[in-house]
Amino acid sequence: MTEQQQTSVSAAPPMPDTPPTPEAPPAAGVPPQPPPGRDRRVLRAVLRWTAAVVVFAAAGAGTAYGIAGMDRTDVPGLATASDGRWDYPTLTKPPLPSGSPGPFAEDNAVGAHHADLRALVLPAPRGATEDKALRGTDGWLETEDFLAEYARQSDRKKLGQQLTDHGLRHVAARGWTTRDGTHTRIYLLRFNTAVPADDLVEGELAPYDSPGFPVRGAETSVHDEDFPPQARIDDISYSVYTEAKPYGAEQVRHAYLTAGDTLAVIIQSRRGTAAAVPFQQTVALQGQLLA
Repeated sequence: MTEQQQTSVSAAPPMPDTPPTPEAPPAAGVPPQPPPGRDRRVLRAVLRWTAAVVVFAAAGAGTAYGIAGMDRTDVPGLATASDGRWDYPTLTKPPLPSGSPGPFAEDNAVGAHHADLRALVLPAPRGATEDKALRGTDGWLETEDFLAEYARQSDRKKLGQQLTDHGLRHVAARGWTTRDGTHTRIYLLRFNTAVPADDLVEGELAPYDSPGFPVRGAETSVHDEDFPPQARIDDISYSVYTEAKPYGAEQVRHAYLTAGDTLAVIIQSRRGTAAAVPFQQTVALQGQLLA
């Protein structure tokens, strides 16, 4: 019973000669109940993380927002030694300017992220070596550095023009390499509103069956049929791909997430085979930061 519950429940005092009966401890494995009056969005976030636990089938650590009613071991951000997930630090959403709505609030018709875009990029997991070049200047990356992810010069030129035509404002990025050799790159591209971000992805960039522009190291990619629906967030659109067999020296996985005015591009590659679990975990956590 929480302190709040104790103050809201009245009981008759014990008889003078009768010691009070001690409270029974909570049953093992039963998470503490959230206090009444908790914001409904927080409860929805708890349910999302609970579903993600089922997908990844292991204990984990999660974000500092939206999970106050859950035990640390119930959240999928912290890897265990057996399931292949990475040990991410505790995540916290950056503060919004005073009076600014979230990207999916009813009074935010353009889907704007008012928080600092650079603070919305997923941090590297513990033990990874960060790619400092992707930090750019003051945290902003040149568009050409993002376009270098694409294999063909003609595609880089065409996509670069599309980004200009759709009003690209900023690119923030982060990259790292884990001890098993997996190289991760995350790019957040912000536009003026949600409309150009959606139009770009739904057009040539990310059709359903295969991406419109092949990324480096993956000439042929296909829709990832094994990406778990529980790792998705309702307000975010996902296009997830994996390199088709037979692939060369390394395998590449990548995803496009559209969240309001922001497009996230997540790319993971590894010599041999790029494991599915850390890729799914990375996509899920980046989505949480953008929600």
